[in-house]
Amino acid sequence: MTINSGTAVAAAALPRAGPPHGVTAPPQDETSGTDLVLPLVAVGAAGVLAGYGYLRRTRRARTRTTPAGGPAPPPGHPPEAALDERARDALVGTDDCLRTSREELACAEAQFGAEPVAPYKRAVRRAETELAAAFALRLRYDHGLPSDPAARRQALAGMAGRCEEAGRLLDAAADGFDRLRALDRDPSAALHLAEARFRELAARTPATETRLTALAERYAPSATEHATGDVEQAKDRLVFATARLNQARQAIDSGGAPAAVAHLRAAEGAVAQAAVFLDGVDRLAAELDEAAALVPAALTGAEAERAGAADRLPDVPAGEAHSRLLHADAVLASVRGELTAGRPYDPLDLLRRVVRAAAPLAMGRTGVLSAAALLTARSATAAAADYVTTHRGAVGDAARTLLAEAERLLAAPAPADHLHADALAREARELAEHDVRARGNPYADLDARASGTAGAVLGGILLPVALPTGVPPAFGGPATRERRAVPTA
Repeated sequence: MTINSGTAVAAAALPRAGPPHGVTAPPQDETSGTDLVLPLVAVGAAGVLAGYGYLRRTRRARTRTTPAGGPAPPPGHPPEAALDERARDALVGTDDCLRTSREELACAEAQFGAEPVAPYKRAVRRAETELAAAFALRLRYDHGLPSDPAARRQALAGMAGRCEEAGRLLDAAADGFDRLRALDRDPSAALHLAEARFRELAARTPATETRLTALAERYAPSATEHATGDVEQAKDRLVFATARLNQARQAIDSGGAPAAVAHLRAAEGAVAQAAVFLDGVDRLAAELDEAAALVPAALTGAEAERAGAADRLPDVPAGEAHSRLLHADAVLASVRGELTAGRPYDPLDLLRRVVRAAAPLAMGRTGVLSAAALLTARSATAAAADYVTTHRGAVGDAARTLLAEAERLLAAPAPADHLHADALAREARELAEHDVRARGNPYADLDARASGTAGAVLGGILLPVALPTGVPPAFGGPATRERRAVPTA
């Protein structure tokens, strides 16, 4: 039977056969053949339409590359999620390359002086500019800007492009830097400097440990909580450096220059990290002393700001202005109470609270508050940078992005920017600590790793695994940071 044929309908006109003679026929249904055919026609048409719809859905599911309901990316382009992952990896990898390059650059400058390393410093600064632009794009992207899908894809591509350019700048300078250090020809001089630096830090460690203990006794626990354990971590790095320096010396004595270079680079990385930990404790001690001396003056300055605040808030609604004044009064009274109570306190925290309480009162007339805002921002940013540097094998792009923005704002002249930098730096530190906790303890079984490959110290952190080459990273970008010693001309 076909839908358009009238044959089946015509069959309904055939005469009906009667019952045999003498037999009474049962009651008959009055439904005709025509009444039966029409539902069959409808069922057949529905089946055809359902089959067509199924084929279309199957074809669409096979060709779709985006989640259901979302617009498909342009043909030949990866989805936004893939671009996002690529941008994140590029930011982290390029930042690692720059931090490692700075460390080895410092070793070269200690050996040869400032002038020979000046071209490589310029390469690092240019790479830093490119990476800073990439982080700025990332920050806007994370805040939902731009909002257009095509523009967001372009922003991700821009991040990756900036990182690639930064890596290219470092890679272009790597060969010349290798020729300057000439580690493959004779690493003895560099090894001698690394050993001297190691001995210097080892001699400093007891004094720094004593200083940290004194700080913990003098100030509230919150003042030194982030530095707790830094001396122990510095000792871990120095223990690792001891093994690597000994192995480098043995390799030199046996004529194995490539192995000596690998061990030397690992030792230099560990020594550099130990210095970051010890320098951080000493810097914190100086900052706490400076903050303690500044708190009374900052408190007086904030109270002066509060006294004339009503005249400087004409455009603020009366209720809002009154609320700001009440909040400032409460904070300043609390700070003054802690300052005069005779108990240990956290001077950086007191400064931070004073500055934030005065900020809504049109802060800016009193220079001491600007100095206080700069001090707290500088302290928080330096602490976050140290943590990322010494734990960068586990820190992701989010913490690095906030840290980059904090460093940018720290260079600005406005106290409001310094307040923002302080908040961003503290958030960056929290995110970085979360990343490290999520990755586990990278220092477990240190002795076992110290006896493993020469690449156990990578990117400024003792990682559980080495690079595929077994060689610690060196000055350069992604294409050169894992190289072995390059023969010099």
